[in-house]
Amino acid sequence: MPGIVALVLIVVPLVELWVILTVADRIGVLETVGLLIGVAIAGTWLLARQGMSTWRALRAATARGEMPTKELTDAALLVVGGSLLLTPGFVTDILGLWFLIPPTRDASKNAFRRLFGWWVATRFGRAGVAGQAVYDTSVTSVRRKDDAARPPETPEVSARPLPSPEHPDGEDGSPDRG
Repeated sequence: MPGIVALVLIVVPLVELWVILTVADRIGVLETVGLLIGVAIAGTWLLARQGMSTWRALRAATARGEMPTKELTDAALLVVGGSLLLTPGFVTDILGLWFLIPPTRDASKNAFRRLFGWWVATRFGRAGVAGQAVYDTSVTSVRRKDDAARPPETPEVSARPLPSPEHPDGEDGSPDRG
């Protein structure tokens, strides 16, 4: 992971510099600087507008007693988009604007959710599989320093089934193992 970050920190500025020089060569230096400033101003205006909209939606969701997951995701993408707009260059400005415009932000959220779901499933396996044993790891005794000469007691380990839709309390008709 540190190698990827280092690569991004080296490659992105080089790509930005190349794009800026190419644009300046085609349309002129003053026009390129004006375009960079114009994009920064437009991005700041869009960030403020979308930020206020997201803030209102966040407050409305919490007032209704709902968990504002969509609104918090929007806010996180707005922060990323705003920080990309602060980075001078056309490539980061385009990516920053991508995260600020609602339809493209929604497409990014959906793609990220699918990617994150795939990563979790491959890394940790499917979640919520009913019927697996859950082990109770509670402490049954505490040894003192003066008990160091005695061998430790083996703690009791019990397994109980996970709750399932058919048996939400974990009661599956089997005898109690605990």
